[in-house]
Amino acid sequence: MNPAVEIAQAAPQIDMSFWTLFWHAHIVVKLVMMGLLGASVWCWSIIVDKTLLYRRTRRDMDAFEEVFWSGRSLEELYRDLANRPVNDMAAVFVAAMREWKRSFENGGRSVASLSARIDKVLDVTIQREAERLESKLLVLSTIASAAPFIGLFGTVWGIMNSFTAIAVSKNSSLAVVAPGIAEALFATAIGLFAAIPALMAYNKLQAEVAKAQNRLEAFADEFSAILSRQIDERLAA
Repeated sequence: MNPAVEIAQAAPQIDMSFWTLFWHAHIVVKLVMMGLLGASVWCWSIIVDKTLLYRRTRRDMDAFEEVFWSGRSLEELYRDLANRPVNDMAAVFVAAMREWKRSFENGGRSVASLSARIDKVLDVTIQREAERLESKLLVLSTIASAAPFIGLFGTVWGIMNSFTAIAVSKNSSLAVVAPGIAEALFATAIGLFAAIPALMAYNKLQAEVAKAQNRLEAFADEFSAILSRQIDERLAA
């Protein structure tokens, strides 16, 4: 039989499973691992929540635009939406129509500056909707940037602890060194496991927010032009 095979068979078998690596790690490394796993779970909950939110937002925008451009009366559409919670494009419409109606309820004395006020209301509402869509995305960015360094901290601590154990035992064989180093590197692996999906999701979700914001701004410009024409007609009359 090959001597190398005989030596390998005679050597004690070391369990290198993930659970064993975690269980035998130093308490500081364990805390780092648990923190990173918790961050990963938090990250995925945000990803799922935001993915569903953006899908619902696109669907609501499509439905609103279909109704808005169907030729339905703006007053009638406003009455349907004014007394219930609205988001995204419907919120932009309701905010502009509310400012429109308030101006004419005052007897039309403030119509001259109405167009500028409507534009300001549209800008504020779009900004508020963008902030709602962007909420919690900063968590993904933080996890993506911090998780690798936290994992590296666990790795450095674990390797230091392994070298200390080697110095105490005065045994530097690979069988003694390998488990401790593997436990330490496992922390870095978990850090990357948390950071990579967070980074990819952050970039993708930010792009979704930008698309939604551009769509809201395009609708606001079109709606502002419609209201501006009506203001000019009323002033001319």
